[in-house]
Amino acid sequence: MRDYTKLEVWQKSHLMVLHIYQTILPCFPSHEKFDLQSQVKRAAYSVPLNIVEGAGKSTEKDFARFLDNALGSVHELEYGCLLAKDLTYISEAHHLEIKKKSNEVKAMLIGLIKALRA
Repeated sequence: MRDYTKLEVWQKSHLMVLHIYQTILPCFPSHEKFDLQSQVKRAAYSVPLNIVEGAGKSTEKDFARFLDNALGSVHELEYGCLLAKDLTYISEAHHLEIKKKSNEVKAMLIGLIKALRA
């Protein structure tokens, strides 16, 4: 068992989720509450949740599998925010900020996955 709170990738992903909740989601129109807004929200919190669940597994292989799931959720989040930008729900600046945060998380996830599988 690993202490997920000590994993830098979890810390960064948690901050990314807070950014989504505090900055991105309030920009969405009310008619998107149960559609794109909900999907972006679920993709965002799925990242740290998968890291947490994987950290509780007993093998490196299982942990890496959950990190793969987290990586997929980051990609889903990125697309949801791209779509939100193209629909003019969020600004270009907001989109670039989440892109920066998600790229950091993706790089860390990929590095950790590679280390676990080596």
